[in-house]
Amino acid sequence: MTWKDVINYATKGNPTPDSIVVKTDAEWKAQLTPEQYQITRLKGTERAFTGEHCTTYETGKYVCTCCNTELFDSSIKFDSSSGWPSFTEPIKENAVKYHKDTTHGMIRVEILCNTCDAHLGHIFPDGPAPSGLRFCVNSISIQLKNEK
Repeated sequence: MTWKDVINYATKGNPTPDSIVVKTDAEWKAQLTPEQYQITRLKGTERAFTGEHCTTYETGKYVCTCCNTELFDSSIKFDSSSGWPSFTEPIKENAVKYHKDTTHGMIRVEILCNTCDAHLGHIFPDGPAPSGLRFCVNSISIQLKNEK
């Protein structure tokens, strides 16, 4: 995947997810903590360097906090020094959805869970080789499922 692929998804449509999870606002509020709800459903952002996954590098798969969809593998996590967990690519091409974000006077690309539309964070073209991508993710949007 390249930055050009990301821009194409954000402007022309995303890959089809394996499944879709739809819940009412009340159902999400009942399932999530207030902080999880604020970040994943209302597109909030946790403060830099405060998330539990920011500096951990345990082996496993990172899944969506809202729907348990596998999003990222620990093997592609890297220290970006940005204050948020960073990954070079999703676990599979259709795990993540891309959306043009023009809030806060900037043009960015928001990343969301492609299954339930949970806000994960943003993607930037300043990551390491080979993709050159940095998936900058809120820790609270993901959970680590350790490999056994």
